[in-house]
Amino acid sequence: MTSRPCLRRARLLLLALWPLAAPAQEVTEYGMKAVLFVRLAQFVYWPGGVPAPKPTVLCVAGRNPFGAALAQIDNDTPHAEVRLPPFELGSCHLLFIPRSEAGNLGSWLERSAARALVTVSDIPGFARAGGMIELPLEGARVGIVVNRQAAQARGFEFNAQLLRLARVIEP
Repeated sequence: MTSRPCLRRARLLLLALWPLAAPAQEVTEYGMKAVLFVRLAQFVYWPGGVPAPKPTVLCVAGRNPFGAALAQIDNDTPHAEVRLPPFELGSCHLLFIPRSEAGNLGSWLERSAARALVTVSDIPGFARAGGMIELPLEGARVGIVVNRQAAQARGFEFNAQLLRLARVIEP
């Protein structure tokens, strides 16, 4: 018998693999990235083996690239709370650093280094620069690049399903 969490994880995997070839009004790059950002907490083992915090606080640094997609998902997802600037970094569980913050990437990584939070970005080379999860656009779909060393250094580990889907790098 299949449990509900397994079904949710299977849906995430399907969403991540779903091509973005649909018309722009239906699915956009940031629409798909918003879904992934909200769902990532389900695939993270938190420090100390504790489950993902409820609600999981998702913060977006700088300018929000997700637009209405993130607001819609926030309204439909009771286990997640989205925060846009200004926010207290210490209240975040996942931090999305958009491409608009590429010039401040070092500062964001430094400020988040001492905190128990997962860093996520679509800045090219983010995972190699010390971020945990990079969401690059790869052709017609959103890819996932994982830096396990960066995550493990802060006590995080990733679910095997996410690791099978992702490209794991060793910086």
